[in-house]
Amino acid sequence: MEEKFVTLAILTFSKAQILKNVLENEGIEACIHNVNLIQPVVSSGVRVRIKESDLPKALKIIESSTWLSDEVVSGEVSDKKEEHKKFILVPVDFSDYSMKACEFAFNFAAQIHVEVVLMHVYFSPVYMPSLQYATEGCSMPVEDDLGIKSVLDSVQHQLNKLTEIIDGRIESGEFPKVTYSCVLCEGVPEEEILHYARTKKPLMIVMGTRGKGVKEYGVIGSVTAEVIERSPVFVYAIPEKAKLMNLKDIHKVAFLTSFDQRDLVAFDSLITTFKDYPFDLTFIHLNSDEHRRLWNEIKLAGIRDYFLKQYPNLKINYKVITEDHLLNNLDEYVKAENVDVLCISNYKRNVFARLFNPSIAKRMVFHSETPILIIK
Repeated sequence: MEEKFVTLAILTFSKAQILKNVLENEGIEACIHNVNLIQPVVSSGVRVRIKESDLPKALKIIESSTWLSDEVVSGEVSDKKEEHKKFILVPVDFSDYSMKACEFAFNFAAQIHVEVVLMHVYFSPVYMPSLQYATEGCSMPVEDDLGIKSVLDSVQHQLNKLTEIIDGRIESGEFPKVTYSCVLCEGVPEEEILHYARTKKPLMIVMGTRGKGVKEYGVIGSVTAEVIERSPVFVYAIPEKAKLMNLKDIHKVAFLTSFDQRDLVAFDSLITTFKDYPFDLTFIHLNSDEHRRLWNEIKLAGIRDYFLKQYPNLKINYKVITEDHLLNNLDEYVKAENVDVLCISNYKRNVFARLFNPSIAKRMVFHSETPILIIK
């Protein structure tokens, strides 16, 4: 009986070729299939498919941050360490939510004296095969070349329009005067954003949670959710109906904890990063067992006392929220206490964990109207 093939990843043609070569070098048979572009919102790019029995080994490779590194792409290994400039990355799709992200990013960048990089990723459905055997006996129609040029012209026009709006707001004083640049990439948005974050190492990624033209609730923020799960740096996610504010307007912060040791490390990272911005902080534990509620409150009090000794200038409280109606209970608390930002530590998890047990961070992106800071 012939073994079943499964889709491992959806990438642009060139990146799919790289991944295919990496897999084959590890003894994994891989093939590339075109994606049906009748429903481009659902999928884009080409599929890398492998045998089902090779999935565990292949997942370890695709989860690695090195398979698409510059050394792998170029075939060269360099001992030189690149010095990364300090900047905030803002993925944009020319929507109103992108402008919200830009406003926060420019205000924050002005306060910490760094640059802003605006990044737009577009997908072109037409690929010129890079391998000789794929071009033999066939020719690329002129219409395809014109189609690619039309896509590029449209994207460049929108990017120019965005920069004109930003320049106008800087000139009028709505935005602070901050040095910024634009990056235009072709590919699958979440993959390009994550690759850029790994290689260029921004201080933070600031992005909205709804894409332009996306109306289905289940798809809202899908790119943001994927970036949150896999980003190597802090992510500040601004929901559709969140209040516009800059960092100086943040006075109350809620930090969700599960009593994991990594939460304490994440909290220390939060305080160290934003030490110049005093705010009241509340530890929140999501309680799933009512019988353990008292014990959980004792542990929260212990955590509060520990950090009060470490950071005596902070005002720290704690709260236990029952997990029977998690999102609604959390929303009610946020509104009642006027919480400005929810902080959630998000650990690196494998593909199956992300698929069958979505993180609190991802669930909140689809639900909350309060900005969410994901701590790495």
